[in-house]
Amino acid sequence: MINYGEELKYQRIVRNKTLKQVEEDTGISNANLSRWECGKVLPNIDFCVQLADYYGISLDELIGRDIKDKK
Repeated sequence: MINYGEELKYQRIVRNKTLKQVEEDTGISNANLSRWECGKVLPNIDFCVQLADYYGISLDELIGRDIKDKK
């Protein structure tokens, strides 16, 4: 099973962004970003779209989903 929080954190880390930088750039609170990355709660689809756009990736990439996961 995909760990969405780990994937969200991975996408942030590979871009050398801190939680504070993402917060400043997107307006999404640091607290929410942290809770999502720790797997405490899942973001709603609107925030997922916003983060995917911010990182310049698809929603599938944002959550670590690929073709193999469809089977």
